[in-house]
Amino acid sequence: MLRLIVKGDELYDEATETFSTFGDVTLELEHSLISLSKWESIHQKPFLTAENKSSDEVLSYVKAMVLNDVDFDALVPLFSQENFTDINAYIDSKQSATTFGIMPERPGRGETITAELIYYWMVAFNIPFECERWHLNRLFALIRICNIKNSKPKRMSKHELASRNRDLNMQRRAQFNTPG
Repeated sequence: MLRLIVKGDELYDEATETFSTFGDVTLELEHSLISLSKWESIHQKPFLTAENKSSDEVLSYVKAMVLNDVDFDALVPLFSQENFTDINAYIDSKQSATTFGIMPERPGRGETITAELIYYWMVAFNIPFECERWHLNRLFALIRICNIKNSKPKRMSKHELASRNRDLNMQRRAQFNTPG
C-alpha cells in the first residue's frame, strides 16, 4: 500500500463564490487486482495494454486505487509532480524478492490480460482470493511461479547440453586451477 500525502491549499469555488481550505490529506492507494477490476468495469477495456491512456483514464485508475474515504476529485488539483512520481514508482515496483532467470522468449498468442483472466489464473492455480488485494506485480510473480512449477521441464537439445557442460568444465578448471 502507498501512503501519499497531498499538501493542503486554499481553493476558490466559482459556483458558490467562496473559499475553502484543505489541510494535508493522506491518501492510501493500492495497485491491485481489485483496482484493475474497478477501472476495467468503468472503461470496459483492458488496462494492461501498450495502448496509451488519456490523462482522464490515468486519473480514473488512481481513483480506483484509493482505499480511504476522501473526495478524490477535489484533491486532484492539489497533486504535486512528486505525488505523481511516487504513484508511478509504486505501480512499477516489483514488490517481491523473487527474481527470474533469463528465460527464452516464447512466441505467445498475444493474449490480452484482463482482470477476469487474472482471476482465472488464480482459480486455475488455487491462489486464494485474498491475494486480489496484493500489489499487482507481486500477484503476477506468484502466478508466474505457479506456472513454472506446474509445467514439465523442457528437455535440452544435444547442442544446449554440450554447451552447458563445456561452460561448467571451464568454470571448474578455473576454480580448481587445473588443465582438465
